[in-house]
Amino acid sequence: MKYYIKTFGCQMNFNDSERLRGILHSMGYQPAQNWEDADLILINTCTIREKPDQKVYSHLGEYKKIKEKNPKALIGVCGCLAQRMGEELVQKAPVVDLMFSSFNMHQLPELIQQAQAGYRAIAILEEPPEDEDRLWDFPTIRDNQFCAYVTVMKGCDKNCTYCVVPKTRGRQRSRSLESILSEVRALVEDGVKEIHLLGQNVTAWGQDIGIPFEELLYRVAQVQGVERIRFTTGHPKDLTENIAKAMGEIPQVCEHIHLPVQAGSSRILKLMDRGYTKEEYLEKIEMLKSYVKGITFSTDIIVGFPTETEEDFEETLDVLKKVRFEQVFSFKYSPRPDTPAYSMDGQIPDDVKTKRMSRLLELQKSILSDIASSYENTQQEVLIEGYENGKFIGRTRTNRWASIKGQGNLLGRVVKVKVISSKPYSMDCELLE
Repeated sequence: MKYYIKTFGCQMNFNDSERLRGILHSMGYQPAQNWEDADLILINTCTIREKPDQKVYSHLGEYKKIKEKNPKALIGVCGCLAQRMGEELVQKAPVVDLMFSSFNMHQLPELIQQAQAGYRAIAILEEPPEDEDRLWDFPTIRDNQFCAYVTVMKGCDKNCTYCVVPKTRGRQRSRSLESILSEVRALVEDGVKEIHLLGQNVTAWGQDIGIPFEELLYRVAQVQGVERIRFTTGHPKDLTENIAKAMGEIPQVCEHIHLPVQAGSSRILKLMDRGYTKEEYLEKIEMLKSYVKGITFSTDIIVGFPTETEEDFEETLDVLKKVRFEQVFSFKYSPRPDTPAYSMDGQIPDDVKTKRMSRLLELQKSILSDIASSYENTQQEVLIEGYENGKFIGRTRTNRWASIKGQGNLLGRVVKVKVISSKPYSMDCELLE
């Protein structure tokens, strides 16, 4: 039996798909080269914006063709869209044989058995089950041999007015420290060098179990064999001085952080219920710079939130100019059902959003061009993750991709390189050792 998984959305979804692979491997399934060869197709969905929703329906329309040559093939939908829509999704796409949410991925084996018996297997839970922790008992099947995601918490206790995460992922639940460390130790034994801690609001890990997030960083760093640590995604409100201090003190923690600002206008941030002002966000950036030498930043930005004026948008551009992000994930505001912003007055026309997005991207392109040139002739440390087209590929500690010509087997090694040329999204380097 063969499976095929199509994943949309954030790193958390990709980590969930790695665990789904682990579950399927434990059942004897093997990966298919493409969906047409699969006996089971799973779509792991995102619903943070409208566009991923539309893509899911498009893929379901394509995947249903598999039943013509393999009537016993199963098609499943899981993840955040499944959680939000439930039975409504099946009514719109009757080709779906099984469906579940992120709350109960560990029930996949029994759902497959039900679907194989001819029943439509739908299991959408309103709240996380008591046995949700069973998921950690399954191994992950990773694409990257040397870098691994480790989910440390699920859900979010924030109430951002545009966001569906509290409804699709539930309220904040921290994974136990020992469970996390046990997985980290197993990953290191399997050859992993870099640990990437994941959570919808990762810097809030431990708040519900009485342990600060910085303690997790120190403890993961103490696991022998861990050479690098990253974490995603933190909320500015939960980024404390103690976390910044730990980032500066722990050698394994990389000099990069993804810190979503979402908007530069304090008025819009208040409407979003983000819990900080523009000035407070910039103060956090300066605090991080003071503790972590050479730190770089990436962020998320929403363009065209309800009532956003030209002056509000200019404040967002000002944040880009002041922080100089190395990467910006920008999105036009997408109204999501069951969120407060969905029914707000002052919805922005799409053509205005598009024009503002174009201006933001043009400014970021200019900033990134300057940043890229500043890397030339510098020395960097790169963890070699792969080999493509005659070159080794890896990332710097500041999270920039680099390609290096080299002899022998450098895979999994941290090497020192000199940057020969630097483009906005990649660098050509030569080996120094």
